[in-house]
Amino acid sequence: MTLTILIATYLEPELVARIEAVAPGLTVINRPDLIGQPRFIADHTAPVTRTPEQEAEWRSLLAQADVLFDFDPLYGENLPEMATRLRWIQATSAGIGKYVERMRYAERTSWVFTTASGVHARPLAEFALMAMLMFAKDYGYLQSEKAAQHWARYCGGELSHKTAAIIGLGKIGQEVARLAKAFDMQVIGTRRDFSRPTPHVDQLVPQDQLLDVLSKADYLVLATPHTRETGGLIGAAELAALPHGAVLINVARGAVVDQPALIEALRSGHLRGAALDVFETEPLPPDNPLWQMPNVLISPHSASTAPSENAKIVDIFCENIRRFQANTPLMNVLDVEKGY
Repeated sequence: MTLTILIATYLEPELVARIEAVAPGLTVINRPDLIGQPRFIADHTAPVTRTPEQEAEWRSLLAQADVLFDFDPLYGENLPEMATRLRWIQATSAGIGKYVERMRYAERTSWVFTTASGVHARPLAEFALMAMLMFAKDYGYLQSEKAAQHWARYCGGELSHKTAAIIGLGKIGQEVARLAKAFDMQVIGTRRDFSRPTPHVDQLVPQDQLLDVLSKADYLVLATPHTRETGGLIGAAELAALPHGAVLINVARGAVVDQPALIEALRSGHLRGAALDVFETEPLPPDNPLWQMPNVLISPHSASTAPSENAKIVDIFCENIRRFQANTPLMNVLDVEKGY
């Protein structure tokens, strides 16, 4: 099978060479001069600027593509009209369901979408464990004492025997569970599919018993996909169900949490703190109260990004090229109905 693959986001030359070497019959088009230049390693949201001549050339390349490596950053809604030969898009993110829904791709095309599911599990899990340790060891206190140049011994906490409640035990949630068990934590959580094995979890609870899960959480980790069911999942009632002094960690999507209710729970002292990688509006507006809260850790939707990211995504892509050419099921296919 001959395939023309267009690289729509920056990849290191050695990774492009790996794609080119996967199989005969591939034409891999990589034009770094026509896509956004990365600002950091594994930057897949770099701004794109082109001259009119470059724009015409890019449109010509889109029209030739059978496969896109990543979504085109400029032509969301218009992509089906521009990429008329397109059959498959390999995403660089796991959470593409809402974007595909918003662009109405499933209604307008027969494209297959494959995600980067699993690639970001380790860095996101490490972010969650970092946050737990920072609050357990009272990092805020240490910082304030350092700023005051004040030396006074104190007693920090520990994670052992604390409870981590994980909402969404997919690949990210299961990696959080694995690392949490290494610290001798109690791990409970929810997931939709009880038929699949869920290692490192002491108690698996149905989603309709969410409040019971929350009532036991010293640390609440949100790792669920953003779907119709999970939008606004954690609101005022759910936050109130958490024990006094609990910590919320969100590596899912900002829309999963009622942000005003979260701010109120932090202000009142009911929550000890929060570690947030995702927000209702991104970038987080300068006047948002979260910026001024010393008990809130803010990450600019970057906890998943690590130096190994591009190589891991290319691993998935190369295997999927082989499967696509052999007409066998692809890895990480997006279920457009479920949204993940």
